[in-house]
Amino acid sequence: MSMMGQMSFFLSLQVSQNPRGIFINQSKFALEILKKFGIDSCDPVDIPMVEQLKLDEDPLGIPVDQTQFCSMVGSLMYLTASRPDLVFVVCICARYQVSPTKKHLEALKRVFRYLRGTINWGLWYPKDTAMALTAYADADHAEAEYIAMSRCCAQILWMRSQLTDYVFVFNKIPLYFDNRSAIALCCNNVQHSRSKYIDIRHHFIREQVEKGVVELYFMMTDYQLANIFTKALPRERFEFLLPRLGMKSMSPRTLKRLQEG
Repeated sequence: MSMMGQMSFFLSLQVSQNPRGIFINQSKFALEILKKFGIDSCDPVDIPMVEQLKLDEDPLGIPVDQTQFCSMVGSLMYLTASRPDLVFVVCICARYQVSPTKKHLEALKRVFRYLRGTINWGLWYPKDTAMALTAYADADHAEAEYIAMSRCCAQILWMRSQLTDYVFVFNKIPLYFDNRSAIALCCNNVQHSRSKYIDIRHHFIREQVEKGVVELYFMMTDYQLANIFTKALPRERFEFLLPRLGMKSMSPRTLKRLQEG
């Protein structure tokens, strides 16, 4: 794109550039798959997954068409390029592609119903947005706290290595976590020395803190962005986190007005 106000299409991604920023979405593709699977006239819902729903194996459930189920999952996977709000529920449904049942299909159809009501959502990058690498880690219990932090640190290092050829300059990269004890274990010498039994992957975090690559911060659970990728949230919290992920809803009329502005 060489001119402001231009829209380009690549792999079904619609990239709209205007004087205020860049908007990326896949509304055209979303409309196509809604029509393909006959869900284009369904009633929309406000969240993609019922709060606290726990999908699991359903050996006694009613089997459904595996080919169609896999096709529906694959189409939604494609949409996650611009829809981080779909990542968690789509990945959960993808686990049951081998032997899907009516219960799994109902959960999957709900995602399409949510999609129908949020067709114009996408990723919004305002003009002059600062380029900064920030990480969030979430865990539900005990050992997972340190595994989550370790994996997050490893991902940070990988991203940092990929960006070294660009003009971005990174000092300490903030990692926000909602567990104070996990942070203390990585930053407190006394606690750390008493925890040598912990697997080496947990010490990896400590090493990155000492090297100045990562700086750990505590964040209240209500503001933990990683939660949207790890659990089914109530509507209020789900909607609260969406704009903080850089998501925004822009209709074709709004985009046209911005491009002309």
